[in-house]
Amino acid sequence: MEAFSSKDMVLKAQKKFLSQMANKSVVQMFIDDTSSEILDELYRVSKEYTGNRSEAQKVVKDLIKVVVKLAVLFKHNRFNDEELKLAQNFQKKLHQGAMTAISFHEVDFTFDKAVMSEILKESRDMLLKLVNTHLTPKSHGRINHVFNHYGDPELLTELYNPSGPLKPHLTKICNGLNKLLEDGTL
Repeated sequence: MEAFSSKDMVLKAQKKFLSQMANKSVVQMFIDDTSSEILDELYRVSKEYTGNRSEAQKVVKDLIKVVVKLAVLFKHNRFNDEELKLAQNFQKKLHQGAMTAISFHEVDFTFDKAVMSEILKESRDMLLKLVNTHLTPKSHGRINHVFNHYGDPELLTELYNPSGPLKPHLTKICNGLNKLLEDGTL
C-alpha cells in the first residue's frame, strides 16, 4: 500500500515552485531588507572578483534558493529534535562567522583567511547534515557551490585587502551583518 500525504505533496510543490521563482519579490517574502542588501553586495563581490556576471548571478541565486527552502522546511516543522539542535548549532556558527567577519573588517591586519575559510567550511558541513534527508542532491550541490565560492581563500583575501577594490562592498556587508546582529535576526 502506497503512503500518500497531501501535506508532503504541498511541501514538495512549494519547494519546487519557490526554487524556480528565486527573484526579488519571492526573496522579500522570506528575507528582510537588510539581508537583501547583503545579498546585493555579495553579488557585486562575486561579479567583481570573478569578472563573470552570470557566475555571480548563479551563486547568489543558489544562495537564495537554499534560504527559501530552509524557510519552507522550518515553516512546515519538518525537522526532528536532533535536527533542531543541529539547526541551533548552525545558527550559532553563522553568528560566530558574522562576528568574526565584522571583527576582521574593523581591526586592520587581523584578517586570517584560514580562520574565515574554516568557519564557512564548518557551516557548510552543518547545513548539509541538517538538510541531508530533506533536500535533493541538486540542492546539496547548491549549498556546496555557495559555500565553496565564498569560502575560497583567494576571494576572502581579496575581499579583506584594505586597499582592494572590494573593500567598499565588505564595509556594506559588515554594516548589514551588524544590523542583523543588533536586531537579533542573526
